[in-house]
Amino acid sequence: MSFRTLDATHIIATIERLGQRIEERFPGAGLSGVGRDLLGLARDCAREAESLGRPHWPIRAGVGLAIVLMVVAVTAAVVGVVQRLSSPTQVSGLAEFVQGVESGVNDLVFLGIAVYFLISIETRLKRRVALRRIHQLRSIAHIVDMHQLTKDPERLLATHQDTASSPQRTMTRAELWRYLDYCSELLSLTGKIGALFVQRMDDAVVLQAVNEIEDLTNGLSRKIWQKITLLERTGDAGGTS
Repeated sequence: MSFRTLDATHIIATIERLGQRIEERFPGAGLSGVGRDLLGLARDCAREAESLGRPHWPIRAGVGLAIVLMVVAVTAAVVGVVQRLSSPTQVSGLAEFVQGVESGVNDLVFLGIAVYFLISIETRLKRRVALRRIHQLRSIAHIVDMHQLTKDPERLLATHQDTASSPQRTMTRAELWRYLDYCSELLSLTGKIGALFVQRMDDAVVLQAVNEIEDLTNGLSRKIWQKITLLERTGDAGGTS
């Protein structure tokens, strides 16, 4: 077993086990549904991350053929220009000579730009797939944050007068501690799923997007742990699963 790479199988198994723990402790809770959605997304991401890490041979073959054809065409055009310039009877003056040189240089520049564009097609297509999944992970992280938003430990530590629109708060201190801990675990696993993409892809744009996911989940998790810390200061939170 390698400890230098993330194992998608273990991440998925951890998410599945976490979903079961949430459902067992909070049957029918919305957070349980978030866990199921994250599990499905994790499976999709793991499969696509593995696929994106492999060469896409049909695209590479098509790009290679297109480059060969362009090189042949541009070479023929440049050779034609050189032949005209080397023949005194074909060049009537300095202006036509300059135009011939400019035409040859433009053909070479066009070839360089076209080759760069074609070579980057595979990377750009893979990047699009990865960024779409990373965007979904970002949405999951915000949904987890919404579920913990009204879980305020201060309500358990002091008496408050609720209004008609106040959310129902029926959790005990131990249940609230566990709920917040589950939210933190979901956020951490969301970041780990995103890291699967940069493990197999060497792309600066995808790396930046994954780093943003990590920053987002870490920031949201810190807010949750501030609540957990407040609960721990009042005594044993209880619960181990």
